[in-house]
Amino acid sequence: MGRSRIAVIGAGIIGCLVARELAARLPGTQVTVLDRDGVGSGASRRSAGLHLLRGGTDRTRRMSAYSHNYYAHLKRAHPGLPIYPVGATVVTGPGEPGDRLIERYLPQAEPESLTPEPPLSAGHRTWRISGSHYCDVYRLTQALALRMRATVEFAEGVAVTDLVPGDHGVTIRCGTGERIEADAVILAPGPWLAAPAWRDLIAPLGLRVKRVVALHIALHIARPPDPADQAILFDADDSFLLPLAHRGHWLFSYACREWDVDPDRPATGLTAADIDAARDCLRRNAPTPASASASALAAASASASALADACRGGQVFCDAYSPSREPVIEALDPAGRIVFAGAANGSGYRLAPAIAAQAVTQLNEHLSEGATGDPQYV
Repeated sequence: MGRSRIAVIGAGIIGCLVARELAARLPGTQVTVLDRDGVGSGASRRSAGLHLLRGGTDRTRRMSAYSHNYYAHLKRAHPGLPIYPVGATVVTGPGEPGDRLIERYLPQAEPESLTPEPPLSAGHRTWRISGSHYCDVYRLTQALALRMRATVEFAEGVAVTDLVPGDHGVTIRCGTGERIEADAVILAPGPWLAAPAWRDLIAPLGLRVKRVVALHIALHIARPPDPADQAILFDADDSFLLPLAHRGHWLFSYACREWDVDPDRPATGLTAADIDAARDCLRRNAPTPASASASALAAASASASALADACRGGQVFCDAYSPSREPVIEALDPAGRIVFAGAANGSGYRLAPAIAAQAVTQLNEHLSEGATGDPQYV
């Protein structure tokens, strides 16, 4: 492609990994990353960063396995990155079939990754998952950008106000007054689906934005997490307790059901409804320490009720969701010069490597000259 130019719009974890993939597979191409804020300052900054080998469909399971291998390679190549291994235990409720659980948590890449443990009282069971980790996603995006700045241009604080595809390229107009002529664009806007520059292009995809809420557990109730502590997943409610040892507190994430929220709405903090919903979810799902196996709730030195009462702070944001609950990587114009990459359904960090690789491959299919090599792990 010579000295062609590809723009990446959005500097979250997906946008940063797209830029990394482009730089590795299209040497000589000028890659420009634009974001109206700073690198990693949107949804990525508020991400829990939990990575599991999990997926609700064959495609998302394959993407999860790809991302698992990618992050393992990345951590080996750069040991100082803020990626922390963590054990994980899935707690299932009465009557939940193990076969359905195995299907979700068992990508073909690791047949030994899910191991049943002795049943708990009241019909609860626990299953151990291997190969999990969590990440400080904001710090990771910063580290990735730092390593790329010699070859990739980052334009922070630069809002895109117009995006006009043509037969031979894409015109990008910016709030700074600059006009960029790019050969192609990969659009990774996170939950900012309604930005005027691309709202009409994205509309046919049928995407929606949902609120994401995670609570912090007060340390006078639950002891500070230790690196040996496990994440505890309550599968029926798509919620989890995560020991954030690097921050010194626990995090409880639950499935909020508030849709069509505006990511630009001024932050108002947690509501009483958020706290009540989180507490109800914990009380409903968590077996008590007296009835649980050591691996299920060894992390928490309190009853489920006490843990629920300890939900007093947290983090609130949102993410883009697709009708299929699978990520979307799709060309938005007939020439295929604008590729959308996102709608990760709350799993942006977990699936970002696979989304980035598929987006670059998708773009390459529409361009006259091919990318060199296969998707890159390191």
